[in-house]
Formats: sequence, C-alpha cells, structure tokens
Amino acid sequence: MMTEDAAAAAIRVTDLRKYYGSKAAVDGLSLTVPRGCFFGFLGPNGAGKTTTIKMLMGLAEPNSGEIEMLGHRLPAGEQEVKARIGLVPDETLLFDHLTGTEFLEFVGRMYRLERRTAQERARELMSLFELDHAARKMIGEYSKGMRKRVAMAASMIHRPDLFLMDEPFEGVDAVGARRMKDLLLEQVRRGATVFLTSHVLEVVERLCERVAIIHEGKLVVESEMADLRSGSETLEDIFVRVVGGGRQTESLDWL
Repeated sequence: MMTEDAAAAAIRVTDLRKYYGSKAAVDGLSLTVPRGCFFGFLGPNGAGKTTTIKMLMGLAEPNSGEIEMLGHRLPAGEQEVKARIGLVPDETLLFDHLTGTEFLEFVGRMYRLERRTAQERARELMSLFELDHAARKMIGEYSKGMRKRVAMAASMIHRPDLFLMDEPFEGVDAVGARRMKDLLLEQVRRGATVFLTSHVLEVVERLCERVAIIHEGKLVVESEMADLRSGSETLEDIFVRVVGGGRQTESLDWL
C-alpha cells in the first residue's frame, strides 16, 4: 500500500550506492523529489549524476539502497514506472536510419499509442520543435542540437508524469533551448515532474524550484531555490564553495 508521503514524491531514493570496482560512484545518496516540481540535480564531472540517472532509468543496478518512483518500489514496479516517464539521456539513443517523424511514431507505438494517434502526435511534435523542415531527413543527418530536440519530443509523446533529463540543452542553440525550456515549464504547470541535470547553472537557477548538489557520490546540498536566493550568494557561488572549487586560482608567469 502506498503511503501518503510516497504519494507526494515523484522520486525517492534511500541510501543508494553504486560501485565500479572499489570506487563508489554513488555513495549513500538519499533524496526526495516532490511531484509537480522542477528539480535540478547538480554536481561536477564525475560526481555521480549520470550514474544516479541510469539507476533511476533502470539502466544500472544499484549495489544497495532503495528507489521509489511515482509510488512504486523498483525493480518490482519497473514496468508501471517506465510507462509513465520520459527520458532524455546524455547520449541521445536515436535510430540514425529513421527520419525524425518515423522515430517519433516508433516511440509512440512502443508506449502503446494507437497508430493514428502516434502518427498525429509525431507530426505535431516535429512542428512544435521546429523540425518539420527536416521531417523527411534521416536522423543521421541531424545536428547535435536537432538530435536533442528529437529526443525531447520523443520523451513527451506519451504525456508522461515524470521526466528524467541528463543535459537536455547541450548543443542546442539559444532559440531551440528557449523553446524546450518553455515546454518543460508547461509540463510542470500541468502537474508533471522534471528531474534535470545541467552544467549551465544559470539555466538551473532560472528554471528549478529545488536543487540538490552531489560531490564524490554524496549529497552536499539540498534546498529550495527560494532559500538559496535569500542569501547573497548565487547558485554558482554555492556550487563552487561546496564542491571544493574555492581555492585560489594559480597563474602562470608566461600566460
């Protein structure tokens, strides 16, 4: 039976650990992401962000700890959860020998949409993401930014309750990124949850209601963005301070 607290949480991880050999990529992470929240998950390179998202996606198995998503404990409720999440991984897993429209139709059918519904939504999403000019081009011909837009369109085709996004704006031009941000904000307004990683802290500060920062696999900050803004530090200041980047920058005499 689902508890009241579980019903309020889109994601809940408890003492999560993942080792590669003797190295802990994620080391005792506990985190709760409320439903209907735009949540930023931050950390320096190698901090464990992508490993965490892979465990949430079911692409990596934790060594220990618990994962609960949308009220279902994993891995037991994995199938129910996967039907309700939209994924944008760091490496866009697209089929280069399909057109953008064909790929979206394929994804829609994988989520058990009726054929006509999948076709209609694919065409509408290609237009919404300003890709209709490339609707008949093979994805292998797309730029990195276009591939990211197709990946985000695919994540939306079944109208999920939870989005897991690893660097979704990387390589996307300013106009495309603005469009993607507006669409994600619309999804949050309708009650969906967005769990986002990004190295662009200004984007996180502008979009997210709540943030968590991990370093060396451990949670070092979790806070409402409003509470962070109440001080004199920016999100960048806090990030640099807590991940140990505050040491004085060395200079080279010849540079």
